[in-house]
Amino acid sequence: MRRRVLALAQIAPRLGDLAWNIALHEAKFVESQAAGADLVIFPELGLTGYQLQDLAPEVAMRRNDPRLHSLAKLTSGGPSAVVSFVESTDDHRLFAAAALLEGGEVRHVARKCYLPTYGIFDERRFLAAGDAIRATRATLGGSAVQGDVGLGIGVCEDFWHPTLPAILAQDGAELLISVAAGPARGASVDADQGLGSAASWGTLLRATAVLTTSFVVFTNRVGVDESLIFWGGSRVIGPDGVVIAEAPLFEEALLLAEIDLDEVARARTALPLLRDERLELTRREYDRIISSRAGLEEA
Repeated sequence: MRRRVLALAQIAPRLGDLAWNIALHEAKFVESQAAGADLVIFPELGLTGYQLQDLAPEVAMRRNDPRLHSLAKLTSGGPSAVVSFVESTDDHRLFAAAALLEGGEVRHVARKCYLPTYGIFDERRFLAAGDAIRATRATLGGSAVQGDVGLGIGVCEDFWHPTLPAILAQDGAELLISVAAGPARGASVDADQGLGSAASWGTLLRATAVLTTSFVVFTNRVGVDESLIFWGGSRVIGPDGVVIAEAPLFEEALLLAEIDLDEVARARTALPLLRDERLELTRREYDRIISSRAGLEEA
């Protein structure tokens, strides 16, 4: 069996305080390792805080930044980790990014592709949008005998655009990870569901798990950035849409969950949605719509 223990670090980072946040990550990594975790996952911009705005250039890091690599070194002989930060590039762009740290190295970086600009959000003023969607392979604290794992990472808003997790699953991901900084917004019309944003995310995550027949991991932060209050509610969902483990609202927590990745193969055999997806049809129709919107003649 391909079992892995996941640790979801539902933390409250300090806005703009890299040193404090790095120390918090180190402490949670040690705690996760002691608990037997194979992978520890931190929330969106956990290393910097979320509501950065004009502060973003001051806390941005390159992929080869020594501070990021000091965290990566913790994974040598220990659990893998997913951490999130503001990435700066040679062409002076800034991205909200999430990195897979494994075997003492930065193995993979996913850049946030969809930047919300509605309601309380204004990310596109300060950040660039990622332009690639890629799954990767990882051992996640395991060995070659246990086999590697198909992993896909999205950053918060990315999962609200269903093409992104769908592409990750088609690219080989069995475990879909959403790192989030979701602020509390609205009361639900259903009193049993409580917080509106929590109810909406719950519906979205269960649907994503079922439609991609994948494990879905959602790590959300807590705490306050200026006027924004973050609600937590991190969770792990199986490929059948059933919630395996869930963290409390508004409280810091380290949520542990054991998963068996062999369940993905069983789910995809019983419900072959990915196999039956018409990728060539989807591409053709998207090309037609793009041409139409641009005022171009159809090929």
